[in-house]
Amino acid sequence: MATPEFFNTEIAYNEGHVHAGDYTGVPESQLRAVPANLPIASFSYRAVKPLIDLVIVFLTLPLVLPLGLLIAAAIRITSKGSALYRHRRIGQFQQPLYVWKFRTMYKDSDHLLEHHLSTNPDARREWADAHKLKDDPRVTPIGKFLRRTSLDEIPQIINVLAGEMSVVGPRPIVDKERPKYGMYFQVFSYAMPGITGLWQVSGRCDLTYEERVLLDVQYVNRWSLWMELKILLKTIFVMMQREGAY
Repeated sequence: MATPEFFNTEIAYNEGHVHAGDYTGVPESQLRAVPANLPIASFSYRAVKPLIDLVIVFLTLPLVLPLGLLIAAAIRITSKGSALYRHRRIGQFQQPLYVWKFRTMYKDSDHLLEHHLSTNPDARREWADAHKLKDDPRVTPIGKFLRRTSLDEIPQIINVLAGEMSVVGPRPIVDKERPKYGMYFQVFSYAMPGITGLWQVSGRCDLTYEERVLLDVQYVNRWSLWMELKILLKTIFVMMQREGAY
C-alpha cells in the first residue's frame, strides 16, 4: 500500500480523531454537525482556511484567467461542444455539488467507454479498481494534456469563490462511488471538497481506490494549517512532474 512520503507517515485510518465506525447511522438532522473532536471543527478550518482560499484565488487570477481563455478556445476549435461543463458530485455534508471543469472528453462519448469495456477485459478490471482508465477512449487529444497537467481543474475556482469547495480537501465524488467509501463515507463528508488534496500529492491516479479513501480519511483526522501548506507546495511539484495523472 502506498504511503504519503511527503509527510513521512503511514496511512493510519484507525488512529487519530475519527474511527470509521463512529458515525454510521447518523440521523439526517446531525449531518451538518461536525464533531467537536475533529480538527476541521476548529476556528482555523472554519475561518482561516476560507481566507487562505480567497488569497490564493485572487493571487493566481492574473495568470489563470488568460490561460483559461486560451484553453477554452483550444477546446472549442478542436472538438464539438462547449469548453466548460459541470458535473454533479457529493459536497460537504452530503449536499449536491456541481463541479466546473474544462471539457476533456468528446461530446456524448459514453458509448465509446461502454464499447471499450465490453471488448477489453484489462480495461474492465482497471475501471472496477480505480474508476479511471489510463487509455480512456472518451478523452480528446487536448483533454489528455489538460488531465496530465491538471489544467482541466482551473474552472473549479468558480466553486471556491461560491464557497462550495476549497483549494485543498478531499476530491468530491459521484454518487455511485459512495459505496466504495463504505463505513468511512460519513467521516469523508464532513470536510469541504477540494481541488487538490492528500491523495493527489501522494500518488494521484496510480493509487488504488482504497488508498485514496484512506488518505481522504487521514486528511479529515489530522488536518492542520501546516498540512494545508505542505499539500499546496507539493501540488506545484506534482503538477510539474505530471506523474500519476490521466
